[in-house]
Amino acid sequence: MVAFAIARGPAVSEIVLLGSGMATLGSAYRLRAEGRAYTMFDRGDHPGGHTKTFTYDGGWVFDDGPHISFTEDERIQAILAEQVAGDFHQVPSEVNNFWQGQWIKHPAQVNLHGLPTDLVVDCLRDFIAESTGPEREIANYEEWLIASYGRTFAETFPMHYTRKIHTTDAKNLTADWMGPRMYRPSLEEVLRGALSPKTADVHYIDRFRYPNRGGFYAYLRPIHEASDLRMGHEAVHIDPVAKVVRFANEATVEYARLISSVPVRDLVPMIAGTPPRVLEAAAALAATGTVVVNLGIDRVEDSGISWSYFYDEEFLTTRVSYPHRFSPYATPPGTSAFQCEVYFSDKYRPLTQPLDAIIDRVEHELRTCGFILPGDKVLLRDAKVSPIAGIIFDHDREAALQAVNDYLDELGIFRVGRFGEWRYLWTDQAFESGERAAQLALDGH
Repeated sequence: MVAFAIARGPAVSEIVLLGSGMATLGSAYRLRAEGRAYTMFDRGDHPGGHTKTFTYDGGWVFDDGPHISFTEDERIQAILAEQVAGDFHQVPSEVNNFWQGQWIKHPAQVNLHGLPTDLVVDCLRDFIAESTGPEREIANYEEWLIASYGRTFAETFPMHYTRKIHTTDAKNLTADWMGPRMYRPSLEEVLRGALSPKTADVHYIDRFRYPNRGGFYAYLRPIHEASDLRMGHEAVHIDPVAKVVRFANEATVEYARLISSVPVRDLVPMIAGTPPRVLEAAAALAATGTVVVNLGIDRVEDSGISWSYFYDEEFLTTRVSYPHRFSPYATPPGTSAFQCEVYFSDKYRPLTQPLDAIIDRVEHELRTCGFILPGDKVLLRDAKVSPIAGIIFDHDREAALQAVNDYLDELGIFRVGRFGEWRYLWTDQAFESGERAAQLALDGH
């Protein structure tokens, strides 16, 4: 890990970047290309935002939640490869699903073979009825799921998973955020997947890249090292007239242009003179948080799976990824690692259990599904909480975000990244978000 000094901010910086994650990295990359000065501030003691990496004693490497690069954009691929001098691992993505004691190839909607006969028949009947019936108006995500897959499949699988990962019912979400994330199959694909155990791979990710050494943060480290990066600077107040940011450590900085990856619901209350209606809009923006449970065992787990989804709501675990599959250097020799995600939200499902209880329950669930065997020794147990991890696309979001964006545009404050823009962005999209904001700043917008 790079050791960055915690120091008071400078008196003036031409361009100030708040945050040090992938999006502000895109801004820094663009500004450096133009030879423009900038200063980057981060509130934490580990740079990288949500893309930071933690190393545990013994050589265990875990990111702050699972991160991979699966972009097909050759320019972004080249930029990331350059940061690690080509020392990355390309991994085929093998994904499966756990449901009521059974493992199902992903995506489940085209891999129904082997499930209970009555369930398969009901899924096929409903899918055929929906796919051959008239188009229906879609008012929410629940209706989209039923129209796309039929009621039986929707209620058995994705509606359960939605409550786990989004912490609320599908009917409370809009249907404008999925993109390629939810595969809509043809009737032929569904029938083949019900009748045959061998199906085509139709997941939107067929392979991904990951640094061999240093975790996902290795992609960010060189740009951070070349930047004026100030850690331990938590922005608490912004004067948009004087163009001054004040930090919790009493340091201040004047700026000509401000680019922020701070979650907009947290950014808006920092701004002096914000109207009450905008404060209310910012407060209406909902997000999930995660407890990420990291476990390591003294055996090589060799299933070949990259990550797994868990549909059963009695399982706290929502998704499990396998760092030892991402890189041969992510775990000590002869061991395996599991990174398990548990979701909560202040708005819909607050976090109430202590971390030790969550770790115990997640370990029990991994034993139940066969990831941890009776003879395995658990060498590592840890959990980290991320208060904000994903956007909840509920029905309050669109109007609230519009009010917030209109206000921040008036002030000339640029927002970048998933939480700065309050949109569902992948790694490459977050980087490009930062590049776009930097270009706007350079153009004087």
